[in-house]
Amino acid sequence: MPRRPCCKRVEELPGARYFKPRGVPLMELEEVTLGFEELEALRLAHQEGLYQQAAAERMGVSRATFGRVLDAAHRKVTEALVGGLALRIEGGAYTVDPESD
Repeated sequence: MPRRPCCKRVEELPGARYFKPRGVPLMELEEVTLGFEELEALRLAHQEGLYQQAAAERMGVSRATFGRVLDAAHRKVTEALVGGLALRIEGGAYTVDPESD
């Protein structure tokens, strides 16, 4: 039996939760789903420029777990961009904690 996913801390939920290629009707597109914790990993690593250990501490997970979450996020975003797919941001194993730092 696999382990239950641990909850990762997310500082805030995004305002936009859907991205798609311009000029293509949504009903014609396949989707890739990016979890809120995966978006948070991208934000901490690339927008805030944190190293994995510091970002992992902010999310309340180990550095190895952070690395796996970040890798999954990179793969999903790449799949959406290269394949011209829609990117839906929803779900995942997370808790919202605006006070984390």
